[in-house]
This record gives sequence, C-alpha cells and structure tokens, in this order.
Amino acid sequence: MNKPEFTYNQGIVPSVEYHEWLKSLKLRYKDAQIKASVKVNSELIRFYWSLGKDIVAMKVEDHWGKGVLNQLSLDLKDTFPQQNGFSVTNLKYMKRWYSFYAQSDEIRHQLGDELEFPANFSLVPWRHHISIFTKSNSVKEALFYINKTIEGNWSRSTLENKMEEKLYVKQGCAVTNFSSKLPAAQSKLAEEVLKDPYKLDFLHLKEDYDEKDLEDALAHNITRFLLELGQGFAYVGRQMELRMPGGQSFYPDMIFYHIHLKCYVVIELKVVKFIPEFAGKLNFYVSAADHLLKKDDDNPSIGLLICKSKDDTVVKWSFEDINKPIGVSTYQLQEIVDQTIISASKGLMKE
Repeated sequence: MNKPEFTYNQGIVPSVEYHEWLKSLKLRYKDAQIKASVKVNSELIRFYWSLGKDIVAMKVEDHWGKGVLNQLSLDLKDTFPQQNGFSVTNLKYMKRWYSFYAQSDEIRHQLGDELEFPANFSLVPWRHHISIFTKSNSVKEALFYINKTIEGNWSRSTLENKMEEKLYVKQGCAVTNFSSKLPAAQSKLAEEVLKDPYKLDFLHLKEDYDEKDLEDALAHNITRFLLELGQGFAYVGRQMELRMPGGQSFYPDMIFYHIHLKCYVVIELKVVKFIPEFAGKLNFYVSAADHLLKKDDDNPSIGLLICKSKDDTVVKWSFEDINKPIGVSTYQLQEIVDQTIISASKGLMKE
C-alpha cells in the first residue's frame, strides 16, 4: 500500500518536524499495543489522552494547517490498519476530551503547567468517555458520571439512561450528617440515595395546602412517590404508631425500608422553610425506629426531612447536637393554579 503524501490542497505545510512527531506517535502506539495485550482499554485510553494532549499543546492545526488531522488519520490508519480508533472524528474527540478536562483545577497536578492523566479514567471505555464529556455541563458533573460508571460497572446504555434522567442533578444538594453518623460504606451509599429537590409535580394541591394535604396526596400517589424517591425504597406506612414502653405513642409522617441500605427510613414532611426544631423531632423518631422496628441484621435507621425550603448553614448547625443520621432535602410542586380563577371560571360556565 502506498503511503499517503502531504498535499497542498488539504492546507498542509510539508515539514520534517511533522514526520518526526508522526514517527514518535507510531512508536508510542506500538508500545501501547504491547501493553494492551494485558490491559487493552487502560493503555489505549491513556494513549488517546496523550494524543489529545499533543494536538492541543502542540497547536498542530496552527502549525501544519487545518487539514493536519485528516492527514494524521490517514497516516495512523496506514500504519495500524486493524485499528478503528483513528478516524478524523475520533481524533477530534480526543482533542475535545483533553481540552474539556484541561479547564479543571480538580484534576490538575501542577508540574509547571502539566495536566496529569487521571488514573481512574483508564477504567472507563472510550465510548463511555465520549458520552460523558459531550453531555456533561461541567467537569464536576463528568467526574461524577465517571465514578458512577466505575462503581456500578455501567454499560454505555445504562450510563446514557442515567444521564438522561439527570442523576447528577437529582443527587446534588441534600444536606446530611451521614459521614459522621454512619460507617463509611453505608454513609456513601446513603448520600447517593438522597437527592434534592424531590419533584412532586404529579401532585395537585390547593393554594393553601397544609402538611396533612401534602401527606394525603403522597399516600394517594404512593407509586409515583416511590418512583421519585428512587430504586430500593419500600413503603411501610404513614402515621405508623411508635408506641413507647410507658404507653405513649408517636406517629411519624411516613416510614419506608430501603432494600440496599438495609435500614428503615423515617420521612417527615414540612410545608414551610426548615427550622432547627425539626431536626430534634426527627432525631427522636429515628431513635424510636431503632428501638421499635430495627432488627438485629438491619443497619441503623436514618431520617429524611423534606421541607419547602432550607438554609444549608442553618441545617448544618442544627446537626451539631444531633446523634442520629439525618438528611434534609426540599420539594418542588407544579405551579399551583389560583383557586379564585378556577371558581371564577366555573361561574362563567354556569352563565
């Protein structure tokens, strides 16, 4: 097979330097191929990173012309005809991939101005990487999905479904004390289970609804509520009696059991902004659940307060004297239709 030549009509400027770089790339790729016999994905991902870095750092399109990636694609495919990773499109992805993360201080290791290759990137397949960096709005979001892919051994379809469901947004901002109140493994999973806000747009409530109205509506739409809570939640009951040894009874709003966490989850609903007193009451309910519901093989119960709004600092300070694992999230409803407008409409229809 004849090797492709530089051509002026591609905007290429002939250069010995280009050929030296190409020779270096070929040697590096052959080295990656040898190592790939043991760790195929790991070494190829690392090579793709280094190639993307070269394209950016060397400003190859400025240096050799706009057609250089087309020429590079031809040259690499000529040397490695069995490899499918050297299309022009893929080379552009490598450039964008490196550039995307180069903006981040979170993964930058300062040695001069060098951006080190993140070791865990090699654990994620290339097509997953393309889905992640092209569909993420920030480096932080992309790193979230990389970690989730590794932890869950996600297929690309699973990853893309999770991104479509906006898992990152849903798991964004719940405030908890789990890291100090639960064992590390359970704390991490519990943090992932909660999200903020909970979107309750399937409820239709009057303008001046109260906590009972909200609780009634959720109980009536329990299937939709379970879907919004996420996988693993099983409904135990609402206003379930927790009877003390002395005869006094207490009634938490709703109790669930989480199959993966292997623990009871006590949920309290508030239609107002969070105040510190709420944390103390929920702390007691969680303690009561541990005494009255928890079995020997269950993990410690946790509490979840879902309120209309919250000040994160107030929540965190409220946790300082709380000894049970508790999280605080908010909820969102669909826009509430003004009841006076509905009444007026009914009046007009009667006329």
